[in-house]
Amino acid sequence: MRLSEFWELADAVFGRAYSRTLARELSLTVLDMTPTQALDAGVPPRDVWHAWCDEMQIALGERDGLDRSRNVPPPR
Repeated sequence: MRLSEFWELADAVFGRAYSRTLARELSLTVLDMTPTQALDAGVPPRDVWHAWCDEMQIALGERDGLDRSRNVPPPR
């Protein structure tokens, strides 16, 4: 997953304004940092995406922003 795809998904799932706030403020339990901090630290966007969705209890089937044409890589 590219970083641009990560942000497109974040905007689709959480809404553009809310996704940016969550990315800066929400601490992901499994990573012990926010999504933005994790990306800056070099954690792959795919892993950050699934950790974020897990934290927010987003079902696997909804992690594509309900756009079935998107190819969201599965969690590792």
